[in-house]
Amino acid sequence: MRLALYTDTFAPQMNGVTRTLGRLVAAVRERGGDASVFTTSDPRAGVDDRVGRWPSIRCPKYPELRVALPNPTRAMNELLAFRPTLVHAATPFALGASARSAARSLGIPLVTSYHTSFSDYARFYGVGYLERPIWSALRAFHNAGRRTFCPTEVVRRELAAHGFERLSVWGRGVDRAHFTPSRRTRDMRHRMGAGDGSIVVAYVGRIAPEKGIDHLLEAMTRLAAHDSTIVLVLAGDGPYLDHCRAIAPPNCRFLGRMEGLELAAFYASADTFVFPSSTDTFGNVLLEAMASGLPILAADTPASREVLGGAGAYYEGDSATALAASLTELAYNHARRAHAGATSLARSADFDWSRVFDALFDEYDRAADATSAVSLVHRRLGGTRGSPIARSR
Repeated sequence: MRLALYTDTFAPQMNGVTRTLGRLVAAVRERGGDASVFTTSDPRAGVDDRVGRWPSIRCPKYPELRVALPNPTRAMNELLAFRPTLVHAATPFALGASARSAARSLGIPLVTSYHTSFSDYARFYGVGYLERPIWSALRAFHNAGRRTFCPTEVVRRELAAHGFERLSVWGRGVDRAHFTPSRRTRDMRHRMGAGDGSIVVAYVGRIAPEKGIDHLLEAMTRLAAHDSTIVLVLAGDGPYLDHCRAIAPPNCRFLGRMEGLELAAFYASADTFVFPSSTDTFGNVLLEAMASGLPILAADTPASREVLGGAGAYYEGDSATALAASLTELAYNHARRAHAGATSLARSADFDWSRVFDALFDEYDRAADATSAVSLVHRRLGGTRGSPIARSR
């Protein structure tokens, strides 16, 4: 397998999509294949000859993200040079559209993946009137591929209802050796501003309007009026950070972007985890919180219920009143928190990366169709199709 991956977001950007795609690239290489990534430029990025970066500009509504201009000719030249057996477009924008055009011209099988609910995001960025044309454009893009991978069964059903075809679920996993309750430390509790009697509620993710942060901070403001025991600590950055700092009550602390062992210690050193987003298609942070043994309180959405199952507690989304009441109830019921944390930890064992990639690469092999004619790019260059990715059983 020689995989060409086109995506608008990749390391050193930090979000759920970049971490998932980084895992994908590593898994392809670990199983004897090769992968090249084609993504947007980033002034923080180092040099990596297996990551091709397209000139790009900051997204006006979301400066942390970057967008490139369409360039099918460049994509064709990249594919001719790399000679992939499969092209995976993880973005419907210029990079993905260029990859789709080049793959079609060269006869290389194309798959896509759906990561972001752009129709929901449109409401938060003042362009909700574009919801219908957004669905139309997304449907046309994804239906051009041999498979569209969805993060959950809930999302698969939603896309099917909008006319998307050839849908498969590509789930997610979590590294349970990295995210573990054993990483709890007194030093991290001190950084969180937690005293001996404090109950720390953790949030991890982008600080952005679509993440439900406004309702979370409003709930904490309600609690601050009569309770100094419950504190909210947020790890992450984003376009809404300055606004949130300005309106946050005293019982909130922002620690910025975290990764690696620092992030694992952050999870483990909290007492509960809150997930206020009603727009996420999966929520990778939910798996990390579960593996860290945290009781989880999430906005009540079908996607969160599919991921958490009985391991989560839920409140009516977009309601600060319901969130404040649920936080208080969970925080002061020690027995319930202990039981919920143990349930979370047990549930995390269901999300194993090896099984996830076994299933995905089976789908890759079927999409690439090893019995079909050799693609035009290989006929032109005299290459041969790679063998399917080795399984790790």
